[in-house]
Amino acid sequence: MTHLDALEAETIYILREAFNKIDKLAMLWSFGKDSQAVLWMARRAFFGHVPFPVVHIDTSYEPPEMLLFRDRIAAQWRLDLVVGRNEAALAEGMNHTKGRITCCTALKTEALKQTIAAHGFTGIIAGIRRDEEGTRAKERVFSPRSAEGRYDSRNQPPEFWDQYMTDFPKGTHVRVHPLLHWTEIDVWRYIQREEIPIPQMYFARNGKRFRSLGCRPITHPIESNASNIDEIITELESTKVGERAGRAQDHYERNAMQKLRAKGFL
Repeated sequence: MTHLDALEAETIYILREAFNKIDKLAMLWSFGKDSQAVLWMARRAFFGHVPFPVVHIDTSYEPPEMLLFRDRIAAQWRLDLVVGRNEAALAEGMNHTKGRITCCTALKTEALKQTIAAHGFTGIIAGIRRDEEGTRAKERVFSPRSAEGRYDSRNQPPEFWDQYMTDFPKGTHVRVHPLLHWTEIDVWRYIQREEIPIPQMYFARNGKRFRSLGCRPITHPIESNASNIDEIITELESTKVGERAGRAQDHYERNAMQKLRAKGFL
């Protein structure tokens, strides 16, 4: 068994455990590389079918190219797509100029809470990784949240030797992170091996490419000539720039991501 085989087997086990233990399960889908890898393994775990809804939290500021990709993959893979939007906030003119934490809270966190409440989801699968961002290094694979979706790092179950707690008190909302142990390079190598479709924004155009995808006003490309996955992997093996360097909300103020995640952000 190769390193990627072991990671894949663990992720598939987590996905099956989540589906078995959580009454109303859904998966967040942003169509980025991590989301695509988890979605691919969900299809593999359940024999080509994803047995739970996939949720896209639509801020209305995603690049059109991403939305075209979403609609194409959702149709090809016959996904039960749920699109959540904070229509009230958008109607009031919410955007990044109001403050990036304020905007992300309204258009992502609150929209997610509204979608969870509207559909009665008791568990949400998300494709976050520990190496991606500092506050996520504290996460658990099965992470209980408050009724408001708040994350409390002091109230998390131990997960020794990959033994996961999956029996939570009735009414507990759970976030499931089946990609937590993966690294960015692991994901790219898996995408390459499996030939998983991904948005073309990841590949260089005119000397720039996106390393992380998000809303247009606050997500910026990096300098790069990597036009294929081999070149991306080679670039990552030597770079000292963080994966989310192009995400403006991470740098808006000190501990910005920790503040967002405490309110229910991923």
